[in-house]
Amino acid sequence: MPRILVVDDDKKIVRLIKAYLEQAGFTVLAAYDGETALHTIRREKPDLALLDLMLPDHDGWDITRLVRSDPSLAQLPIIMLTARIEDADKIIGLELGADDYITKPFNPREVVARVKSVLRRAGGGAVPSPVYRFGALELNVESHRVTLNGQPVDLTPTEFDLLSILIKNPGRVFSRAELVEQALGYTYTGPERSVDTHIKNLRKKIEGNPGKPQFIQTVHGIGYRLGGN
Repeated sequence: MPRILVVDDDKKIVRLIKAYLEQAGFTVLAAYDGETALHTIRREKPDLALLDLMLPDHDGWDITRLVRSDPSLAQLPIIMLTARIEDADKIIGLELGADDYITKPFNPREVVARVKSVLRRAGGGAVPSPVYRFGALELNVESHRVTLNGQPVDLTPTEFDLLSILIKNPGRVFSRAELVEQALGYTYTGPERSVDTHIKNLRKKIEGNPGKPQFIQTVHGIGYRLGGN
């Protein structure tokens, strides 16, 4: 699978992007400062870098300049992430060789879409289109399709995202906070208990007996998991 390096000094943003990229089938590396990012790029040779513009040491512009000046790294696709929205900043980044530019706050799904688009343009190998299965359940990330016993199941986008998180990690217990962050996005400000409503609706669609679920199980006092231990 293509390997994506996510560089941001905000660890919460890194965790969020990492979760969505891994859900889409990518392998994710992380760095929280410019020096570590450069070291990782040189050592690991990722397929693409998501690079925050404002970092504690080297900023995104410096890193892009250094990468583009090194013949062994110059082909690395780079997407810049920044809270700075001025056109001049975007132009500088693109002139230095960035392939794309995403401003904060962003929708994590858009980040995944941009990563796939840049990889396709760069010819950086096949973009993953994973299919996850658990018993009679099947979820296809690329086609956004869920089937149960071969029959299609119509899910809302949030229900699909929740099931994606759970089916990729069968047996792992997710807290409500984790599910809110990964399925609803880090900008979501509603109550964590809203996850319970989405899970209830999801169970109605995939469980033969929602009162005694076989797929999505409640772990009291913590959250939910798909299947048993």
